[in-house]
Amino acid sequence: MKTRNVLMAFATIGLFAFASCKTPKTEEVKKESMLAMADVVQTPNIVGVAVGNENFSTLVAAVKAAGLVETLSSAGPFTVFAPTNDAFAKLPEGTIATLLKPESKATLTSILTYHVVAGKFDAAAVVAAITANNGSFTVTTVQGGTLVASLDDGKVVLKDEKGNMSTVVIADVAASNGVIHAIDSVVMPN
Repeated sequence: MKTRNVLMAFATIGLFAFASCKTPKTEEVKKESMLAMADVVQTPNIVGVAVGNENFSTLVAAVKAAGLVETLSSAGPFTVFAPTNDAFAKLPEGTIATLLKPESKATLTSILTYHVVAGKFDAAAVVAAITANNGSFTVTTVQGGTLVASLDDGKVVLKDEKGNMSTVVIADVAASNGVIHAIDSVVMPN
C-alpha cells in the first residue's frame, strides 16, 4: 500500500511537471499567433496609408472630394500610382483648387482612377512585366485608359496617354488591400 501511494505521488508529480513544461510553449504559440493576427489587422488599407503620410495630403483631399474613399478602402486588391504633394504642385496654378470643386467631381474621379490598376503589382512584378515585353508594358487603369511602364536608369517610369512622363520615387508601400507606388508627377488620361 505504501509503495502504491509513493508510485501515485511520483506519477502525480510527473504529470504536474509534464503539464507545466507544456503550458509555456502552448502559451508562447498562442501569443505568437495573436501577434501575427494583430500585424495583419493593423496594416491599414490604401486610404489609411495615404492619410498617415503627410506627402499624400493633396491626394487624400482629392480622394475625399471625388468620393473614392469607400472604393479605395474596399477589398481590392489595387495598385495605386500615387502622386505626392510635390507632384500635384507641378500642375498649373489653380488646377487643384478647380478640381476639388463639387462641379469638377467627374473630371477629378477620372484623373484619380487613371492612377489605379486592378490587382496587386509590386515593383518586382512591374519590372518583370516590362522586361518580358521588350522594355515596355501597357497596363489598363480602373478609369479605362492605359499607362505604359518602362525603365529609365533602373527606375520605373510611366507614360500617360498625353505623352507625359512620371517616375516611381518610392515603390512597394504595403497596404492591406494592395500596394502604393509614389510617383513624382500626376499622370493624365485623354
